[in-house]
Amino acid sequence: MKTIKMSIAALFVVLGGALFLFFNSNHTPTSVNADIDSKTPLLAEDGTPITPVVRKSTTFDPMSGQAVKAMPVYMKKSLRYLANAQARNGGFGAGQHTKQNIRDPRQVNVDPATTAFVGMAMMRVGNTLEKGPYKANLRKALEYMLKTVEGAPEDNANITKQVGTQPQRKLGQNIDVSLAAQFLIRMSPMADGDDELQIRIDEAITKCLRKLENTQLADGSWNEKGWARVLSSAMANNALEMAEEQGIKINKDVLALSRSYQQQNVDAQTGKAATGKAAGISLYAYSSTQRATARNARKVQQIMESESIKESRTSDYSRTRDALAASGYTRQEADEFVSSYKVNKAASKNLRDDKVLAGFGNNGGEEYLSYMMTSEALVMSDNSKDWNTWHSKMKSNLGSIINSDGSWSGHHCITSPVFCTAAVVMTLTADRDANSMHTAASDF
Repeated sequence: MKTIKMSIAALFVVLGGALFLFFNSNHTPTSVNADIDSKTPLLAEDGTPITPVVRKSTTFDPMSGQAVKAMPVYMKKSLRYLANAQARNGGFGAGQHTKQNIRDPRQVNVDPATTAFVGMAMMRVGNTLEKGPYKANLRKALEYMLKTVEGAPEDNANITKQVGTQPQRKLGQNIDVSLAAQFLIRMSPMADGDDELQIRIDEAITKCLRKLENTQLADGSWNEKGWARVLSSAMANNALEMAEEQGIKINKDVLALSRSYQQQNVDAQTGKAATGKAAGISLYAYSSTQRATARNARKVQQIMESESIKESRTSDYSRTRDALAASGYTRQEADEFVSSYKVNKAASKNLRDDKVLAGFGNNGGEEYLSYMMTSEALVMSDNSKDWNTWHSKMKSNLGSIINSDGSWSGHHCITSPVFCTAAVVMTLTADRDANSMHTAASDF
């Protein structure tokens, strides 16, 4: 009997120790990919192991040191899917508009717009040219983009001779230029002492910006040939804003006209969106406008908070305008900022409506791109409550429609799973760019 009692006691000791280890192991701080877990090692294309870790709701971005949303568990497959979709020459492809049924990324031609978009998604989750599980993929994508831009004639509107790609037909013929500019501007700080590479990147950026400035239409938009012209224009606007934020010389009149075009797509008083250049889809107009006005809207919010100004819905914002003027801005600038703020609020309010978020009725690349812009706009606004609510909603909604291989597909227009997956990754990780977005929103 004594022996049996001792055995039982020993058993409780073992079980207690096991439970202690179990609960403590699930509360140990981990790395940036803290929401990614796996029972088997995951290797990137270059053989770098991706360490499996436990799930957490937040983590820290190694680039900024700031707390950010942990990547959803399902995104592990998504990043691996994108890496495996890369062609030998470093490019990624979305395929032709006339062959939307072809979803296999290995069966389509690569194109600059899709390559730049995937590259930005890889950067946003922490990859650089020197660090990260997909650093080799990023370096190959950069080389493809540099060769593409370098080989493009100066007098051509685009950087590629390709026509009829899914991004071009739906987002405009020069979407390649807009996304290439954004990608290269993000890459520029990563050259980090490599003078030859820095020169190549900077010259390619300048070339892309010249093409954008030379192809803007009289109303401030870009390329009327795209199905959703407002989205194409939003991408060009973002590229010019990013350049200005990085101190790159641009034609400020072009950017001002672009912002004016975007702002006019939403009526601040009625909240209605002008959808004539948005393929009749209010989602595209609201998200584009929300993103394009976020920078100025944040400045107004900062002034109102610092001066303890509370404006009613019917207010003329005279106190806010005076405060902006007292801070060193001209009356014209103050008027523009306030107008942007009011339009931004109207767009943001309407984007809480599930009917608006439904877009075309089912998801295509345009819907995913719109979600990405709203994510970026909310991060720029620095409103953690709105961002948390939006992120939770997107994480749940997008997680429910993911393909078994970790990709997302479009059901109309841009059906490419490569393009759509990159957009989803960018949507759910926008807060990893928070530092640069907040700096951009504050510095004028």
